[in-house]
Formats: sequence, C-alpha cells, structure tokens
Amino acid sequence: MPAQQAVNPFLNLFPLVFIFFIFYFLIIRPQRQKEKEHQKMLSSLSKNDEVVTVGGIHGTIVNVKDKTVILRIDDNVKIEIEKNSVAYKKNTSS
Repeated sequence: MPAQQAVNPFLNLFPLVFIFFIFYFLIIRPQRQKEKEHQKMLSSLSKNDEVVTVGGIHGTIVNVKDKTVILRIDDNVKIEIEKNSVAYKKNTSS
C-alpha cells in the first residue's frame, strides 16, 4: 500500500481566503466608499440645495440643523426630515 502524503493545512485554507478577498473587493470595499461619499454629501448640504429623499420626496432645503433639515416641498409646505434620509442632491446646473 502506498503511504498517503500529508496535505499542508494552509493549502486547505487557500480557497476560503481567496473567496474572502473576492468578497471584500467586490462587495465590502465599494459599499464603504459609497457610504463615505454619502456622508460627505450630507455634511455639505446647505440652504437652497434641491434634494430627493429616500422616500422619493423632492424639495428645497430651507434650513440645515445638526441632525435634520427642513425641506420646502410646495408653497407654504415645509417638512423636517433626518439628514440620513436625503438620498441625493439634484444637479441644478442647466
């Protein structure tokens, strides 16, 4: 009977490490970059910026507070929302 050759335990871990690196570079890293860009956008919000909320409400910022913003969504209609619920700023350069 031939003697079985011992397999290096690190060789068994290689596929798991490889999958982790693929997972990191395809999912985790881009998500972190997107979150940093969103936080940067939230910190740069100012009066008269036109924004869209995660709920789809379009409005113009009237006032910026620490954790909230006040949006004007129509004539004489203002709502106060959390900054985190702002999805993105509209491009107003036309």
